[in-house]
Amino acid sequence: MNIDDYKELKKGGMMRQKEAGRFSVRLHIVGGDLSAEQLRAICDAAEKFGRGTVHLTARQGVEIPNVPTESLAAVKEFLGTTGVGVGVCGPTVRTVTACQGCRVCPSGVIDAPELALAVDREFYGQPVPHKFKVGISGCANNCLKAEENDIGIKGWIEPRWGGKACTFCGICAAVCPSKAIEVSPDQAVVSVSLAGCIGCGDCIESCPTRAMGEGNRGYRLYAGGKFGRVPLLGRKILRILCSPEEVMAAVRSVIEFYRAEGRSRERFGDTLMRTGFPALDSRITERIAESS
Repeated sequence: MNIDDYKELKKGGMMRQKEAGRFSVRLHIVGGDLSAEQLRAICDAAEKFGRGTVHLTARQGVEIPNVPTESLAAVKEFLGTTGVGVGVCGPTVRTVTACQGCRVCPSGVIDAPELALAVDREFYGQPVPHKFKVGISGCANNCLKAEENDIGIKGWIEPRWGGKACTFCGICAAVCPSKAIEVSPDQAVVSVSLAGCIGCGDCIESCPTRAMGEGNRGYRLYAGGKFGRVPLLGRKILRILCSPEEVMAAVRSVIEFYRAEGRSRERFGDTLMRTGFPALDSRITERIAESS
């Protein structure tokens, strides 16, 4: 097998191992979700085509190591019947990671798995200048590390003070991690700085009289993050987005920008360091306005 063959196999998620003639087969898993049937099929594939082991990756993925060259097509066909596809490598949009969001987690603000599926359906495997990763955290706890992704999405909830039931106990201000709340009993007012608010909802949950209520739920976006040899934290972009449609338009615009401005084998964060973030913000704002 020549080097070009290896490159093509790697693009299709089949990565050459140190041991000659053996490959680790990367599977296409969205948001870490697998059915029991799919898990059983992966187990069977590992025993049938590998050496009975699987590897769980750092990004919610699954790989079957020790698959011989002659079995690569067979393992792909075997798993395909259960809806488990083979993953991708190379300069493409990679697997979308996500937490369990508001479906399962008490802290969840947005439906992270549903958004992950939507992003995956439209963008997974699409060509870009270099690898491109998307991570979705359902709330400010940020379990999926939004800032470490090329585009990161984080759930956000707006605290809204009602006033009438408020006893000015100060609990909301005490629990606020960003000190965005000020309580003034003498003026009978509680002020919330949305500019400083991280949208965690702790003040809402802790309010004993429910005077601090829930306002809008939304999505905070970050761009340009990466890990690896030269880490870079992503930066906040745009305002708080209010709907999945706006988020999808933003992701679409980010990928278009990267394709237009990125150089071959240049990570998105490095592209933004070169072009500047205002150029990206301007492009996305136009795209969101067109989709509204």
